[in-house]
Amino acid sequence: MFDPSSHIGRRQLLAYSAAVGSTFLATSAHGADKKDPPRKKYDMKKSINLWAFPYPDRMSLEQCLQLAKDAGFDGIELNYDLESDLSPKAGPKELEAIRKMAERIGIAISGLCSFLFWPYPLSSNDPAKRGRGMELAAKMVEAAHLLGTENLLVVPGAVCIPWRTDHEPVPNDVCDKRAREAVGKVLPLAEKHKVHLNIENIFFNGYLMTPMEMVAFVDSFKSEFVKVHFDTGNIMEYQYPEHWIDQLGKRIKNVHLKEFTKKGTDHSLEAFRPLLDGTTNWPAVLEAFDKSGYRGYLTFEYFHPYLHYPEALIHQTSDSLDRMLGKK
Repeated sequence: MFDPSSHIGRRQLLAYSAAVGSTFLATSAHGADKKDPPRKKYDMKKSINLWAFPYPDRMSLEQCLQLAKDAGFDGIELNYDLESDLSPKAGPKELEAIRKMAERIGIAISGLCSFLFWPYPLSSNDPAKRGRGMELAAKMVEAAHLLGTENLLVVPGAVCIPWRTDHEPVPNDVCDKRAREAVGKVLPLAEKHKVHLNIENIFFNGYLMTPMEMVAFVDSFKSEFVKVHFDTGNIMEYQYPEHWIDQLGKRIKNVHLKEFTKKGTDHSLEAFRPLLDGTTNWPAVLEAFDKSGYRGYLTFEYFHPYLHYPEALIHQTSDSLDRMLGKK
């Protein structure tokens, strides 16, 4: 702070200013030459979920696979629903054709995912919905096998589903009992086809809300085909993915990279953002994956294809992943 009671001559003040200025310039010049240390390289594979593409409204499945390949992705995660190319309407011939198309394009199918676990929860109080959910889960196992992927994301149960008005809340103990029974019934088929049932951490469904609960659930089946599909974004509102990764360890078989922001007050799907446009501590997350020995797919999951120039999101995500993995 300037002290008006001090008596500094004009010549002294100018000399002082010149000295400070030269020091600042020297420091700035030195800083300009200084380079950041090289980023650590991580040996993991880049993948992206089909929900990031304007499919099927504006792009065909083949166009999406080709765009993912052109953008530099190693794999793409496909989604099973009731109407699209991947649905109960698709038989072995159609599913094998999709696998061959991906092989021709040169991109792997990193896994199979579905929103159908929400309208047909495996733990629903409605026996008809539980039954339909089991039928669809079996069809997904068979579809994953025919598509040539060993990864199927599974939501085993839900205490609540906040975004659905047709879901009656299920008591925690009942949800747990039904979820274990459901996975146990699907497991023989999964083992036959060598498809992993990868249990996803959701948080919003009120079930398996800590890494300790997830470990206990997965380990209870004593099968190499029950693993974890770890989602970095689903727990970000109140928890930290790097903590979960450390505790789940080798159980992690597949990964969703969902960016989440804690800056806003909207805690719906709008809290999920394009990769790097959020508050996730990605250096800590990647280091945790590396220490756990994970070398599989990192799949960006996003639900809002760009209205204009949708290919931009795909290329931007690929570039972000390159930087996160130390490739750029």
